[in-house]
Amino acid sequence: MRLRDLLLAFTLFFPTILTPAHGQQSENAHVPHDTTAVPSGTLMLAGGATGAELYATFVELAGGADAEIVYVPTASEKVDLESTRAFVRKQGAKVGASPENITVLHTRTPEVADTDSFAAPLETADAVWFSGGRQWRLVDAYAGTEALDGFWSVLERGGVIGGSSAGATIQGSFLVRGDTSGNQIMMGNHQEGFGFLPRSAVDQHLLARNRECDLIPVIEEHPTLLGIGIDENTAAVVRGDTMRVIGESKVAIYDHRRWTQGDGPLACEDKFFFLEPGDRLDLRTRQELASGTK
Repeated sequence: MRLRDLLLAFTLFFPTILTPAHGQQSENAHVPHDTTAVPSGTLMLAGGATGAELYATFVELAGGADAEIVYVPTASEKVDLESTRAFVRKQGAKVGASPENITVLHTRTPEVADTDSFAAPLETADAVWFSGGRQWRLVDAYAGTEALDGFWSVLERGGVIGGSSAGATIQGSFLVRGDTSGNQIMMGNHQEGFGFLPRSAVDQHLLARNRECDLIPVIEEHPTLLGIGIDENTAAVVRGDTMRVIGESKVAIYDHRRWTQGDGPLACEDKFFFLEPGDRLDLRTRQELASGTK
């Protein structure tokens, strides 16, 4: 049994004391908030309806035409490997990737995902991209498997993990909209994401689907989480302890500590603030960085 499997089993019995990067959310107020930072590699979280410019940025972050990219379509309801491979390679070529360097990795079966042969492409990958769909499908297929270890290894050796819509949400440690009965349930029967961005909950299609207030109950229930809501054709790029917004719209930030500083109850719109393209957030302090600062 691998370390992450042991941690998952440990979580089921002692959920309040496990470090949240790979398991359940801790409610301990003494745990420092700076655990949201990413120790190595780069994350790209896109809010859906992702355009060519954002995909080109992902390819550039991965290393350009020479980058080995693994595309994971498992969140989608139906996946035909042959047609998906042809489509992704064609579109990848348009944004600077080399078609021959793109591998499509997909299964619905954890036993398959837990094999050396399935996870092998991740050993040399420079980047991984998770498609949109339903995020719980990614959990059902890859949680506790060698494939998930492989995703982590890409990030840990300095690579890039990106995803759009469900592919962004899965990167958080708390999985919002993870209920198999419908995506309107914010805290459903799947609540553990892959945790690439520790101590976070990530929502998508924010303004396009009027979801600005949807993360608030999640943050109220789990006040140590950093809530991040990303609009369409917009992305949050995370490296180290800095998040940068790119694209055409906005990213909303939800920080429970701000809600307790005033007098009386706050309206929904007072429980988040927006970042626009070019804006940056210090993930340790959860404060916007002034222009020109590092």
